[in-house]
Amino acid sequence: MSLVAHLRVVRDAFALDVALSVEGGETVAVLGPNGSGKTTLLHALAGLVPLDAGQVRLDGLVLDDVAAGVAMPTERRPVAVVFQDLLLFPHLSALENVAFGLRCRGRSTRDARRAAQAWLDRMELGGFANVRATTLSGGQAQRVALARALAVEPKLLLLDEPLAAVDVQGRAQLRRDLRQHLATFDGVRLLVTHDPVEAFALADRVIVLEEGSVVQAGTPAAVTARPRSRWVANLAGVNLFRGRAAGGRVALDGGGELVVAEPIAGDVFVVVHPRAVALLRGKPDGSPRNVWQGRIDEIDPEGAVARVRVASTPAIVAEITAASAETFAVGEHVWVSVKATEVTLYPA
Repeated sequence: MSLVAHLRVVRDAFALDVALSVEGGETVAVLGPNGSGKTTLLHALAGLVPLDAGQVRLDGLVLDDVAAGVAMPTERRPVAVVFQDLLLFPHLSALENVAFGLRCRGRSTRDARRAAQAWLDRMELGGFANVRATTLSGGQAQRVALARALAVEPKLLLLDEPLAAVDVQGRAQLRRDLRQHLATFDGVRLLVTHDPVEAFALADRVIVLEEGSVVQAGTPAAVTARPRSRWVANLAGVNLFRGRAAGGRVALDGGGELVVAEPIAGDVFVVVHPRAVALLRGKPDGSPRNVWQGRIDEIDPEGAVARVRVASTPAIVAEITAASAETFAVGEHVWVSVKATEVTLYPA
């Protein structure tokens, strides 16, 4: 069981061009900022948005092949979608919502209801079978939507921001429940989200989309360890620069230079963790290190620590204790210091 696809969708000035491969039993999360094409990708796989070019093949079955003129109708695809707003039928009970897809697939009313009840029991909602969708809580509605999707035994399960309708208090528990339910599904699972916590908790692998293209893919740990875009760096909470390395120094794009401990040459990404950035009122002495001046642009307290954004060349974020942050002020000029051994390089 596998999904292999290369999709191109053009809408006005926006173009989605993505190649992906997902194995059965694997959960892949598609991450990215708003407008990156995440939902367009999901809708294209479901057949809700036509392709301008490319092919989609699921378990050997061709769902789309623009060159060959193949575009399987949405209702015939072995695909189920859990939409962001769930799209439960408000006038139907939880049981009838789950049974709906089964009846559309040709199951008798009695058989569909029996199977739907079994799925509600599995979701710990057996006692809510006759409750209308409009009276369910956000978490209950999400479970019903997931049961409806899984009941038809799809080969591809698409989830679009599956926890968006759930309140913050119930999200952690529902995330654990969702991970458990996904583990029992042997098909291909593709999750679209903008929430890194959700992606890292549920996914075996992540794909990062920006402006319609894949900028990075890999395990959550691998992606955050070596970010390749500003958005991923912000997600990982690190400073990211790009430049050209030579002779133990990196000339940074946009100005500035860093002394490094690694003898790498060529175009590189540079990561500096905010914890490795020291802020001083006087120019430091001592061992060779990176030192430059800047002005504090923002101080953002985060519990026991604070993130301090320094306007400089290069601009950088430092993480210091909350007590130390109270001694600094926005607009104050400071010295920035980063040891060469705290600078991480990898090829761009």
